[in-house]
Order: sequence, then C-alpha cells, then structure tokens
Amino acid sequence: MDFLYQNLLTTILFFIIFSSLIAFVLAPLIIHLLYKLKIQRKMELDPSLQANQKRVKKAGTPIMGGLLIIITILIVTLLFNFEQKFTYVPIGVMGLSALLGGIDDLLNVFGQKRKIRSLKLTLKLIRCHRNKFYRLWLIVTIPWIIFRNTFLILSSHPTRGVLPHEKIILQLITGLITAWWIVFKLGNQWLYIWVPFNGEIYLGYWMIPVVVFTVMFFANAVNISDGLDGLSGGVLLSAFGGLAIISFLQNNAHFAILNATAIGALIAYIYFNIKPARFQMGDIGSLSMGALFAVTALAQNRLLIIPFFGFIFIVEIFSVILQIIWRHLLGKRLFKMAPLHHHLECLGWSEEKIVMRFWIINLFMMFFGLWMAMP
Repeated sequence: MDFLYQNLLTTILFFIIFSSLIAFVLAPLIIHLLYKLKIQRKMELDPSLQANQKRVKKAGTPIMGGLLIIITILIVTLLFNFEQKFTYVPIGVMGLSALLGGIDDLLNVFGQKRKIRSLKLTLKLIRCHRNKFYRLWLIVTIPWIIFRNTFLILSSHPTRGVLPHEKIILQLITGLITAWWIVFKLGNQWLYIWVPFNGEIYLGYWMIPVVVFTVMFFANAVNISDGLDGLSGGVLLSAFGGLAIISFLQNNAHFAILNATAIGALIAYIYFNIKPARFQMGDIGSLSMGALFAVTALAQNRLLIIPFFGFIFIVEIFSVILQIIWRHLLGKRLFKMAPLHHHLECLGWSEEKIVMRFWIINLFMMFFGLWMAMP
C-alpha cells in the first residue's frame, strides 16, 4: 500500500472508501448485538420521549450505535496509521471518552436511580446528627458537595448514569492529556495559535487551559446535539470533511488519514441513522467524536476555525446554557425545550426539516471557515 502515500489526495479518498466499507460490514453485527442485549431507549427513562409525543416511536431504538464509528476508526488506525507523534493521543482521548460515554449509556439503560444529597440536607445533618465524627466528615466534604451540586444544574434529570460532576472530572483528565501532548510533545510551535489573515499569536502555557476547555466543550456540545436521527452524524461529517481538507493543505498524511477514516465511518453510520434510525449514536459516540474533533483540529493548529466547522454544535450547547440561565435567574424558559432542535420540534418543524437545514447551515459555515483558512 505504499503507493497510496505518494499522493495525499489519493490516500484520503482511499481511506474514506476503505473505512466506509469496513463500517458497512460491521453495522449489521452491531445492530444485532444491541438488540440482543436490549441496549435500547426506554420510554420511562427518557425525558425527551415523555415531553414530546412525536418522539414516542423512538422508544425501543438501540443506543450506542456510535460503537460503529469507534470500532472502525480503531481498526483502521491501529492497522495503518498508529504513529506516536500524531495519532497516539487523539485515539487515546477518543477511547477514554468512548469509555465514559459507554458507561453512561449502560447505566442509563440498566442502572438504578441514584440518590443525591442536597447541600441543604447536608447542613441539617451537620447540626443534628448524633455521631460527631460523621458531622466532622460532612464539614470536611462540604466543598465537594458544593462542587457536585453546582453541576447538577446542567442536567434536568441527573438520577441515572454518570452524573454531571463525574463527567466533568473525567473529561478534565482527557483535556489535560491532550494539552500535555500538544504543548509538550508536538513542539514549541504549538504554543502559537494560527490567526486568519494575521499570522500567529503566542499563547505560551496559556495554551493548556485553552486546549482543556476546547476538548471538554466540544465533547459536551456534540453530546447535546445528538437528539434527532442523523443530526449529529451529518454535522460531524462536514466538520471532519473540513479538517480533512486542512490536513491535505498542510500535507500531513497522518491527520489526513485519521480525518478520512472518521468520514468513512460516519458515512456508514448516517446510512443506518437517518430516519427511521436503526440505531442512535449514544453518549459513547457523541462524547468520543466531539473529543476527537476538538483534538484533531487543535493538533492541526486551527483552533479559531473550530467554531465554523462545528457551528451547529456551538448553537446547540449555547441554547442549553441560555435555557439554564433563564430558568434559574428569571424563573421561566427561553425555549419551549432545549436544546434548539427540540424547541423547533415543539414549534411544529418536522425532524427531517430540522436535520437537513442544520446540515446545510454547518456545511456553509465549514466552507466559510475554509475560505478564512486559505493562505
């Protein structure tokens, strides 16, 4: 296969086709496995199904369909593109995020209701509990309880699965791994960020919190956007398409192959995910693909292009943030339901209309970002 690497465009096209074919072969096996293990959406456990009668038919659809994307990328990368400097860490971050998402998916389906003690109850126990050592323990752990309960506002139904504060801690670890790799392993040139039309700006070690935030932000943004059949997959397709073009322009074969592999896997995934979906991405796919998108874009030194390539993801997560602010500060909702795609559903938009328009908007913004990235 050495002849492929003589022409980068040929390489990109080959790996798109190759990974897509692998994913199409794997898809029926994964779908069968998910049905057999009954890893499916349940009406009584899914608030979005309960809140919108149009979504009732989605009950029973297997989740964790993101396994198809993850397994395909792992197979192709481990066989043909596992290079320590370029793909070792992105694949590792994707794997850690997939593990977190997979645990969350399984707990949401099979887990028990988790009890969460409020700060108010903790303070009451400090005053009233008979055991003075237990009271002392509660006093010592108050900062942790405040931290944990603060993040509960990010979820309307934090009773099953991995809780928000637990996700944040694990995502922080993946973000720190990415920052360590980019800042200390890729070279001093990665302490600069590329700026459209203006060259570069030196961030130095401020790059570390920037990288950590970006990885955490987009992992959650893709996760929030995964609510309609085909939505997150189609937006990711244009996002990784833009990254593939960037890697081609940079003449970086390893990132080009990685992006092409993601594109091929997403093509097969979307085929089975468009309405009516045979499976849905689940947290295992959305968290891992959001992290991989952010890591790859950062490693290609295109931080300021990420908002264009992942435009819809940003819109979706900010609709949730605004909803939380409105509800807690003003006591009312800004949207009928958050994120934005559910609000549009409540206004009467069809699922297909929302998905297609979001695809087109993100595709347009991706092309706009590419135009800005041109030398």
